[in-house]
Amino acid sequence: MITDEDCLAETLAFNTHFEATAARRPAREDTPGPDLLAALRRNRLGGDTPPTRLPYGRDRVVDGGVRVRIFVPERVDGVYLHFHGGGWAFGSADGQDERLWLLARRTRLAVVSVDYRLAPEHPFPAGPDDCESAARWLVRHARAEFGTERLLIGGESAGAHLSVVTLLRLRDRHGVTGAFRAAHLLFGPYDLSMTPSQRSFGSRRLLSNTETLRRTYELFTPGMGVEQRRDPEVSPLYADLAGLPPARIVVGTEDPLLDDSLFLARRWQATGAPVRLGVVAGAMHGFTLFPLRVTERELLRERDFLCTAGTVASPR
Repeated sequence: MITDEDCLAETLAFNTHFEATAARRPAREDTPGPDLLAALRRNRLGGDTPPTRLPYGRDRVVDGGVRVRIFVPERVDGVYLHFHGGGWAFGSADGQDERLWLLARRTRLAVVSVDYRLAPEHPFPAGPDDCESAARWLVRHARAEFGTERLLIGGESAGAHLSVVTLLRLRDRHGVTGAFRAAHLLFGPYDLSMTPSQRSFGSRRLLSNTETLRRTYELFTPGMGVEQRRDPEVSPLYADLAGLPPARIVVGTEDPLLDDSLFLARRWQATGAPVRLGVVAGAMHGFTLFPLRVTERELLRERDFLCTAGTVASPR
């Protein structure tokens, strides 16, 4: 269903302003060099300033040498395994401390954000391997570490893709189903061979467009052709989704990844698992990074979903 149509004028006006500002910036290199990569990685996603690092976060190395950043509120009713966005090439576990600490306090969830390895230095399957290792660690140690076995999983953009890939790996490689009781998936790319909305979006200078997606896939999966990117281990839209938990899937109408969420929601629902699909009127890719009314609403909907999801134990 389409939400937030009453905010459409504000949302579209922001998109127009964003495009105009982006058009004044010099075009980036197709393949960013190490200096540019380092500079982009120092800044928060969607902005030009470094992120704020809060004292509430705790850095840790878990099984497989994977680094995570953990936020534990005063009361813990569950654990949210979080994967950040950034096209598998940007972002970090400590790049959204303010948001994750607010989420932890609002939902009474311990948040474990994974600092998975980034492309192009570490292309596929390095990032998914790290996410799989972190998920397996949490499945084994959540009770001892956090006093609960109520586990949720999710992320934004590339993090949403990694969430689904991780659930599939747990099921297919380790026979683990039901450990994560819900998935929260924001504007993810689920078909790296490109859905129709990705291919037809064109060159609009929003946070993501057809060409930036194509370059991102080339960095993450170098040397792969279109058919290889349809492998279910790369593009979860082509996977058997049976046995996955209830999900909330969110995307904006002005996102080139619109079809990815629509198609995934339909296929997920066909397995019998409950799915909540939210399509935000006028919202571009990554809209939750920006100070909009639809962002405020989305954060409240996220809170409500994560507070209640998986409160009745799922069968294993």
